[in-house]
Amino acid sequence: MSAPLLEVEGISKSFPGVRALHDVQFHLAAGEVLVLVGENGAGKSTLMKILSGIYQRDTGAIRVDGEPVEISGPAIAQQLGISIIHQEMNLMADLTVAQNIFIGREPRVAGVLNERALNAQTGELLEQLGIGLDPRARVGDLTVATQQMVEIAKALSFNARVLIMDEPTSALTDTEVETLFGLIESLKEGGTGIIYISHRMEELKRLADRVTVLRDGEYIGDLERAEIDVPTIIEMMVGRQIDEGARPVSSEHARDEVVLDVQGLSTKALLDDVSFQLHRGEILGFAGLMGAGRTETARAIIGADPRSAGTITVHGRQVHISQPADAVRHGIGYLSEDRKAYGLMLEQDVSFNTVLASMKNFTGPLGYFFDGKARRVAQTFVDRLRTKTPSTSQQVKLLSGGNQQKVVIAKWLARDCDILIFDEPTRGIDVGAKEEIYRLLQGLAADGKSIIVISSELPEVLRLSHRIVVMAEGRITGTLANEDASQATIMDYATHLAADVTAAADHTRGAA
Repeated sequence: MSAPLLEVEGISKSFPGVRALHDVQFHLAAGEVLVLVGENGAGKSTLMKILSGIYQRDTGAIRVDGEPVEISGPAIAQQLGISIIHQEMNLMADLTVAQNIFIGREPRVAGVLNERALNAQTGELLEQLGIGLDPRARVGDLTVATQQMVEIAKALSFNARVLIMDEPTSALTDTEVETLFGLIESLKEGGTGIIYISHRMEELKRLADRVTVLRDGEYIGDLERAEIDVPTIIEMMVGRQIDEGARPVSSEHARDEVVLDVQGLSTKALLDDVSFQLHRGEILGFAGLMGAGRTETARAIIGADPRSAGTITVHGRQVHISQPADAVRHGIGYLSEDRKAYGLMLEQDVSFNTVLASMKNFTGPLGYFFDGKARRVAQTFVDRLRTKTPSTSQQVKLLSGGNQQKVVIAKWLARDCDILIFDEPTRGIDVGAKEEIYRLLQGLAADGKSIIVISSELPEVLRLSHRIVVMAEGRITGTLANEDASQATIMDYATHLAADVTAAADHTRGAA
């Protein structure tokens, strides 16, 4: 029996305060599609980055054709025939297809780029792959699906024997998905081994020769094609026992004022008829898999992304929100999942960041900044939120992730927003700081603030939320009372799409 094309055994990887992978194993045969599944945070991306040379493993072995290898960087991975297509495409829009595929490896004559040879070489590659595309076409003019084909051609131009595809259909239409699946079949016939990462159960059943499940950074098990069963896979993905603490119940705020009423929210890109209500003092969780539309919903509400349809009502009055400043004026604060890029000015101190959203209250008629007043207010929130900082003069970039998050929260509390939208509030935060954030959110809700929590961690959603909105592919597939929800139930709604929307709507009406 020949050795597997690729084999990993006992792979472990830790980052400061986080064990990302522990004793993970799997193997891949030539001409096989191995679908890798797991919840967000299960370790899939970390494992793929180790295989592609972006990260180095702490322990374990990697073998190609039965021979041990050291993948010390992306160039080594490519030499070994391992290529990865990330979910976020890495193409240069202003360059041609040929230039993108062979960037840095173009044929040259006496040091001068040979454009004709480049286009001919690219044409041969595209023909081999069955991709009908002009090598001279500008990538920025192509559809997303066609750009995905360019990414695949680029990966295979390194003579890839192992192709890693991370959520490749997340931005594709049904027709474009069919084109991609056809290419995958032809790659299999040519002997390419494919590691396919996806949350979409219908893709799993159609493509997988075998499924490998990860959970909490550990290998759970394999299922051969004949054994693939969606309920079994979901149970393997979420089957751990969790101390969820005292979970809220939906009835606590069912009769309280509706402070935010969103009806028929749609966007051209993804969202389709998203409707829900948020009550005073309620924490409403938003769950779903990558690409489900949770963040897009938040961005459409605050005016960061344009909506094509829908209404937003705040405290019983319909409002027009076309930009984030409008949302703030109506008492809606948004805490982005990327706090460093969108929530903070890292070079500024705690004081400045705390009053950033309410700057007009701290600025005089000639632009004079009332620094003393700002520091007193900032200190109030440092004390209230128990932010660990030497002083309000400390640069925010020097604080831990958990304390940075507290500064973002302080910013919106200083602005006195009644409605707070938290997008991945504990991402990149250690366990101890998570507990503090949980208590803080629960305390804000007890004080009458209304909170939306978007989280990829199901235990977090269950721990915090009175009700849970589940989304898939831009639609709400269910709204669950916390007392009726479980990790398996949420995953069921997150992975069942078109055929289940009607039933989900019935369940939604029952839980409202």
